[in-house]
Amino acid sequence: QVQLVESGGGLVQAGGSLRLSCAASGRTLSLYAMGWFRQSPGKERESVAAISRNGERTYYADSLKDRFTISRDNAKNTVALQMNNLKPEDTAVYYCAAEGVRDFLFAPPYSYTYSNWGQGTQVTVSS
Repeated sequence: QVQLVESGGGLVQAGGSLRLSCAASGRTLSLYAMGWFRQSPGKERESVAAISRNGERTYYADSLKDRFTISRDNAKNTVALQMNNLKPEDTAVYYCAAEGVRDFLFAPPYSYTYSNWGQGTQVTVSS
């Protein structure tokens, strides 16, 4: 079982940037496809981005691909989400998720695929 801890959330003005980080422990991260998800009050959890085990394949929600970038450093057991030009509608709790997969190029976008989740980090974007 892998344990995940997110960090980097906070309060930022619209147009600003944040970089979220997800640190993994317990297992080597290179065994896992990774995803970022977010959830706002009253809304369902939605997919933000995903990245394959080797980092060569990524997935982004269509509305976010121009502003968000997912990356990973398997040597450091971390995954990051760079968020630029933030908007008030990006306000949410952001979650990191991991799923052990065999396919090095599999970057699953759906939350039900993932069985390991962090506790989340709050991102608040003020207008």
